[in-house]
Amino acid sequence: MPVVIPAADLAEFVTALFTEVVPDPGRARTISDVLVWASLRGVDSHGVARVPRYLELLASGEANANARMRFTAGAAGVAVLDADRAPGPVALTAAADEAVSRGRSRGIGAVGVRRTVHTGAIGYYTSRIADAGLIGIAFVAGMPNMSYPGVTGVAVATSPLSIAVPATGDRPAVLLDMATAGIALGKIAQYRNNGRQLPEGVAATADGTATTDPALATMPLPLGGAKGAGMSLAFELLTSVLVGAPILSSFHGADPGGRAHRQNALLVVLDPAAFGDPATFTASVTETLDTLHGLPSADPAAAIRYPGEHSAAAAEERAANGVPVNPKVWAELQAAAEQLGVALPAKA
Repeated sequence: MPVVIPAADLAEFVTALFTEVVPDPGRARTISDVLVWASLRGVDSHGVARVPRYLELLASGEANANARMRFTAGAAGVAVLDADRAPGPVALTAAADEAVSRGRSRGIGAVGVRRTVHTGAIGYYTSRIADAGLIGIAFVAGMPNMSYPGVTGVAVATSPLSIAVPATGDRPAVLLDMATAGIALGKIAQYRNNGRQLPEGVAATADGTATTDPALATMPLPLGGAKGAGMSLAFELLTSVLVGAPILSSFHGADPGGRAHRQNALLVVLDPAAFGDPATFTASVTETLDTLHGLPSADPAAAIRYPGEHSAAAAEERAANGVPVNPKVWAELQAAAEQLGVALPAKA
């Protein structure tokens, strides 16, 4: 059975852990915010389950706790952030805020991010943009860990895409957050931790043989075969290559640092007011979502939902009743708390 922790207490606990290893308390809070946000929304593979790994990355120096991030301006509305190996939540939150600022003044803003370490759930950053009343689009490229049609072993990354569009009234933002793989590596770990078999056709062993055994699965398979693989390659070009920090060619080539863990990203902000009357846009978003909800249902017992609606409902429920934490993950968090001298939160 999972251990259930009140949401606010879990956030304070995770923040306290990172405060012990990250000198800037604001950055420690930011890392916690991103991970707890994912857990609240039911994206447990990218939530507090990642805390032990983040602590390892910081302890080893793979993630730079003292990163000196630096923006360089490009053309109007464009900037590049050199993250200096800052944890992804720190780098991409800063990039999202910079993109919002540029988007408001120019109608469109784009910020490339190079040399960050594990971005976390990228839906957090596009949601942050949507909360500002703007449209957010994000791409991330990382280390090759997924197969590619016709290639033996890992070839490309499970690079994710997120799009968030603000909605009106009590509706949550439309939030698409998806990987180019049939399953994320973090979710494979979840299946392993829970002793469950994987769905067919989503993961493979090291030599590329499809498997449903999470203990044997070492890499995801591309979503839709060549479609997911092609999207991953395109995202590498739109992020890594665009900001002058190629990952794929470095990883597979002779670069001695090619296997060093890092990720790159691109965040784009669109201001609806730059394209026309914002009130008309808002009304049309509402009409579109209402139309979707009103379509004939294949199962009257199941609600028709748009992307982001289910996870927003999960966040509301977990905020009220507590966040379930896998027993294995909880044991790891207990060990980290003991090592760092941080008090454990009370259970719900």
